[in-house]
Amino acid sequence: MSPRRTGKKPSILVSNDDGIDAPGLDALVRELKKISTVTVVAPDKQRSAVGHAITMNYPLRVKKYFKDRSLFGYAVEGTPADCVKLAIRCLMDSPPDLMISGVNHGANTAVNIIYSGTVSAATEGVLLDVPSIAVSLTTYGEADFRPAAGFSRRLALHVLRTGLPAGTLLNVNVPAVKGSRIRGVKITRQGNSRWDDTFDVRVDPNNNTYYWLTGKLDVLDKTDDTDVIAVRRNYISVTPIQYDLTDYKTLRKIRGWKIPVS
Repeated sequence: MSPRRTGKKPSILVSNDDGIDAPGLDALVRELKKISTVTVVAPDKQRSAVGHAITMNYPLRVKKYFKDRSLFGYAVEGTPADCVKLAIRCLMDSPPDLMISGVNHGANTAVNIIYSGTVSAATEGVLLDVPSIAVSLTTYGEADFRPAAGFSRRLALHVLRTGLPAGTLLNVNVPAVKGSRIRGVKITRQGNSRWDDTFDVRVDPNNNTYYWLTGKLDVLDKTDDTDVIAVRRNYISVTPIQYDLTDYKTLRKIRGWKIPVS
């Protein structure tokens, strides 16, 4: 039964991959506190592009993090997925009604989804049977996170009322424009793109060679039913995604294969 039907104030877990001191996280928490009890468990530092890594070979340390002389949340020496797992399994008295990851500083559209710590935090929530949302603002430059945080609050209320299918999370990307320029919301599919990666070869002051990853994103489809094109046209993109990576079309084709064992 939803918290709204019981009269209980909903509980929302918030995490990210930009670190507990990130302005996008702060903006999100301020909005969500208007409608819920918020628990913040986030990495102690920047953990972008770590994917769904979890920590197994050394202990996780947790510190209380204070802001404006009051407890803001818990800073974890680990990955975004670590944070969500630890929060739900250890730090919270009971599982939250909803988990939101963000607001990320930078787009998590198309192929970026597989690298994203932001999306992986929400995926971990889904793996632990908590409805989850990942929210990103599509810029790496100077940013106003308030429109994305405000939309997150409104979407959270909707999901708390309706729920989400088991195994599915919502990946949200908000265009980095003034709220008045956002044209609406589009329900989209994950775009088709790839990184044209290159490495800059450099030499440090000790004459040691090192490599710095760079490149550009090549967008391979142009229709506005994709996340990439929707945000380029100033729409908020909402994409339902799953962690089941099975290619069911190919599965049906190859079931008849007769492959010798030896």
